Amino acid sequence: MKKIFLTLVFLGLVYHGNAQEIGIKETNDPSLIKSIEQKSATKKHKKELKKSRDQQKKAKKSQKKAEKALNKKKRAQKTFDKTTKKLESNQKTYETLKSRGRLSPIDDEKWLKKLERLNKDVEKAGIKLRKA
Repeated sequence: MKKIFLTLVFLGLVYHGNAQEIGIKETNDPSLIKSIEQKSATKKHKKELKKSRDQQKKAKKSQKKAEKALNKKKRAQKTFDKTTKKLESNQKTYETLKSRGRLSPIDDEKWLKKLERLNKDVEKAGIKLRKA
């Protein structure tokens, strides 16, 4: 029994000595525990930083997308307003000329074609406005 005990003690001392020689520290060492905690903390911190940067990029991207959509909507509204105003002014001019009797049949035909084209433009602008 003494031999076994002495053998185990001797092996323990040899192991402890070998562990120190090859650079293995004991796990009870507080500096080792702190360094491991710091490394894991920095890894966690790096992951959190990366996540926050990715979220910022996504937020900027969605903001730009929203701004582009808003600008598209504004342009469509502006186009629709212009075409509507142009159609109304041309209709008013046509009605004025027609009521005074200053339109020949050829001019009347030209005005009607022009008004028809302007109506189509207003319809197209309205469709673009609804899609935007």
